[in-house]
Amino acid sequence: MEIEKLTVVALAGGVGGAKLVDGLARCLPAGQLTVIVNIGDDFEHLGLQICPDLDTVCYTLAGMANPATGWGLAGETFNALEHLAALGGPDWFRVGDRDLGTHLERTRRLNRGESLSQITRDFCKAWGIGITVLPASDDRVPTLVYTSEGEMPFQEYFVLHECRPIVKGFLFTENERAHPAPGTLQAIQQADIIVFCPSNPWVSLDPILAIPGIREAVRQRPVVAVSPIIAGKTVKGPAAKIFNELGSEPSACAVARHYRDILTGFVLDQMDYKQEGAIKALGIHTYRTDTIMHTRDDRCRLAKEVVEFAGSII
Repeated sequence: MEIEKLTVVALAGGVGGAKLVDGLARCLPAGQLTVIVNIGDDFEHLGLQICPDLDTVCYTLAGMANPATGWGLAGETFNALEHLAALGGPDWFRVGDRDLGTHLERTRRLNRGESLSQITRDFCKAWGIGITVLPASDDRVPTLVYTSEGEMPFQEYFVLHECRPIVKGFLFTENERAHPAPGTLQAIQQADIIVFCPSNPWVSLDPILAIPGIREAVRQRPVVAVSPIIAGKTVKGPAAKIFNELGSEPSACAVARHYRDILTGFVLDQMDYKQEGAIKALGIHTYRTDTIMHTRDDRCRLAKEVVEFAGSII
C-alpha cells in the first residue's frame, strides 16, 4: 500500500520519539497522522503544570527545539531561573524564559477548567503544527519510580537525581481512574497502523498503554515498534540502565519481548542483526536499517522506511 494512503497513529515520548514523529509528519499528509503523547512525566513545579514530553514533541514539530539537547527551545535564555536560584529557589529543573511562557499559559488555562487536549490543540495551531497531537489523557497520571533510595516522582528520579538510583519498578498512579483524551481511541480504531516510536518502553510508552482502553484498542490494530536500544545502548535516556536493573539485558530483542503480545512488526538497527532471528521466533516481522537520527534527512528516511515496512506486512 502506498504510504500516502496509510493512516498512522504514533505513540511517542522523549527526544527519540519526537524525532521520528517529525519524520513521519514530513512524509505523510497532515490528515494521515495522529500523535498520542506520554503524560506520565508531567508534574507541577513552581506552581506550574509542566508537560515535558508534550512540549518536546510540539517544539520539535514546530522546528523550535534546541538542536543540541532535543528538548527545550532553541536560543533559550535562563534569566528567570538564574534569578530564582539567587533567591534560594529550586533550580534543578531547567525552565527557560520562553519555555516559562508555555507553562504559564497552560497552567492559567487549566486553572480555568480547560482540558489539556484543548490547550495542546490551540498551542499547535499557534505554532503552525499541521498534524493532530493529543495527550494520552486529560487526567493526571504521574509516574512514580520505585528505587533503591525510595519512591520518587519520575522527574525527581530523571532530572534531580540524574537517574542514579537503582530502579525497582514503576507505578502509573491514578491510571485506573483516567480516561483516554477525546479522539485518542477513535484515532487508534481508524488507523491502518500504529507506530511505537523509539521511546523508553518503561516510562514513555507504558504510561500511555496503561490508560484504560488504550492498550486494548492498540491490540486490535497492526503495530510496528522502532527499537530505542542499539547495540545494548540508548542514544539518549536511561532505558538501557532500567532494563539492566529490572533483570533483563538491554537489547533490541528485550524491547521486542517487552511488547510481544501486541507487536506485528519490529524495526531494529543494522548493528543488531544477530538478534533478528530471536525476534522473528517471537512471531514478529522484522526490518533492519540505520535507526540513528542525526539529521532531519535521517528522520524522514527512517519514517518512510517504517511506514513502508508496516504497509508491506498488513
